Amino acid sequence: MRAVVYKGPFEVAVEQVEDPRIQHPSDVIVRVTSTAICGSDLHMYEGRTAAEPGIVFGHENLGVIEETGDGVTSLSRGDRVVMPFNVACGFCKNCTAGYTGFCLTVNPGFAGGAYGYVAMGPFTGGQAEYVRVPYADFNCLKLPEGTEMETDFVLLADIFPTGYHGNELADVRPGESVAVYGGGPVGLMAAYSAMLRGASKVFVVDRVAERLQKAEEIGAVPIDFTAGNAAEQIKEQTAGQGTDKGIDAVGYQAQAQARGEDREEPATVLNSLVETVRPTGALGVPGLYVPSDPGGPDEQARQGMLVVAIGRLFEKGLRMGTGQCNVKRYNRQLRDLIIEGRAKPSFVVSHELPLDQAPTAYEKFDKRVEGYTKVVLHPHA
Repeated sequence: MRAVVYKGPFEVAVEQVEDPRIQHPSDVIVRVTSTAICGSDLHMYEGRTAAEPGIVFGHENLGVIEETGDGVTSLSRGDRVVMPFNVACGFCKNCTAGYTGFCLTVNPGFAGGAYGYVAMGPFTGGQAEYVRVPYADFNCLKLPEGTEMETDFVLLADIFPTGYHGNELADVRPGESVAVYGGGPVGLMAAYSAMLRGASKVFVVDRVAERLQKAEEIGAVPIDFTAGNAAEQIKEQTAGQGTDKGIDAVGYQAQAQARGEDREEPATVLNSLVETVRPTGALGVPGLYVPSDPGGPDEQARQGMLVVAIGRLFEKGLRMGTGQCNVKRYNRQLRDLIIEGRAKPSFVVSHELPLDQAPTAYEKFDKRVEGYTKVVLHPHA
């Protein structure tokens, strides 16, 4: 089958790789109809992880079941399904508690597994014609038959639940104000989710014009951090108090928030949120931070250690929740919001392309050019 294969920093290729096969009675094989490129894929693409050449990328996958293992009970050939990026067993201590992003079974020695991602287990990614899904009864979410709302449903694999998760981590409640740092796909989903949860006012902080325009289109207040200190801009619009809650949808590759500067400052979003959120508020951090970063701007950052204003955080009595999304906590409810017309997350999708155009899509998405905000690939187009 054809698949997107990592070759080295800033290089992927569409190559022939071995077809997946049933390895366990609980497996299914899915013919992938849509698979999205994620911002976290760019960390590997840029050589900012320990990823080795040969990895098949892709953890945001939707398709139709082609084959089922003998132990699969709730799924059948022909079912249309979307899979959480988390590969989870469903029966370990963390899974039964709802923390499927931290499964203790699928990736021995590490809490959590995922498709096509470094250190997240032996699971081949789905930017390919087919993908194997382990523990399929648990990991597959059934969708309505057909092809309707395809680009909405594929976002249930990661970014829509992850944006919602940022709100859960920050405990966003109706009537509250929220500052979302990062206007990429996850940031826009966080802002959108805040509105679904009844937030009174939502700010989105970024510097990319297309992202700020998207934020404004969904009713958020765009904040361009190159035009002045983002925290101060937000305080000016909240009677000097700051917001009730804040969400970091950027992570460790944050850019310095100063006019004319183009350099990384990994802790800048965390520290900006500490200043943005009012005393006794809360921060949600779904943005990715890693224990090691080969491309970090200094030795501390390369070891995953950042200078965060912990004293100020303590002084203000702020709470902070972190960690990758437990997609199964949210995907069923978010699916039903889509089906009933209450949510349409596909507004973030900028491009739908055949699989063969993946190398160009990666390059343009990485450079944030030509309006590339979210790319969905169709392997069988």
